[in-house]
Order: sequence, then structure tokens, then C-alpha cells
Amino acid sequence: MVLYARDIVEKEFLTLSASSTVLEGAKAMKNTRHGFAVVGTTNEPQGIVTEWDIVSKVVAEGWDPQKVTMAEVMSSELLSIDAGAPLSAVSQLMTEKGVRRLLVKDGGSVIGFITAKTMLARMNDYVDKVSSQISRLQAPWF
Repeated sequence: MVLYARDIVEKEFLTLSASSTVLEGAKAMKNTRHGFAVVGTTNEPQGIVTEWDIVSKVVAEGWDPQKVTMAEVMSSELLSIDAGAPLSAVSQLMTEKGVRRLLVKDGGSVIGFITAKTMLARMNDYVDKVSSQISRLQAPWF
């Protein structure tokens, strides 16, 4: 049993327009309990703003979050992976690039995101399931 990106993708995520203020973005992130927001649309994401972006680029610099737009603080390089990629490829890409979130595409269309948190939770479930199957196969037949 192999897990693929499509098996663990989070299909619901927050999207905001590039002209939204950082304050609006932070409030939306709080209300939806998301640690990031995609800037743009699900079909045409322009970038991503994370909680770290807000802290390091706005708060730490003393900027007014009511006057700064999401476009001004977003990271525009969005890493993506194909929905058919195995979990090992997802893990390798996230590790190599030092990211906690990956865009998942299927046939060029965005279908969701994979986060490090989801990755860990699903891998734990997967290991438990495989371990259980191995235990059953090794059990005596009497």
C-alpha cells in the first residue's frame, strides 16, 4: 500500500485577494484556524502568506497591518507537486526546499495543499496500519 499526494491533500484552504490588508488576512487566518493564506484564487494562486511572513515582515518591522497588503508580504514562489507523486517524493521535496506547505496539482489544476502537520499525522496512521498488517501476517495459524 503506497500513499500518494492525492491521498493526503487538504482540499479546503484560505484564499485572499492580493489587495486584502495584512490585518484582514490575519483575522481570516485566525477565524479559520489556518496558518497561511493563498493569495489569488484556487485556479491561479499568486503567492502565499504565512504567519511567519506576518510576524517577520510586518510586525517586526513596525509596519501598520491595516496599510500593508497581502501582495506586499507574500512569497510568490509556490512549490507544487503532482497529485500522483508518492509520499516519499512529497517528503523529499519539502525537506530539500525547507517548506512546510506544498501546492498539489492534478493535470495542471490546483486541488489543494499538503502541510507538514498533515504529512506527519497521515504517515503515523500509515505506519500503524502497515504494522498491524505485518503483525497479522506473522501471527501463528492455530
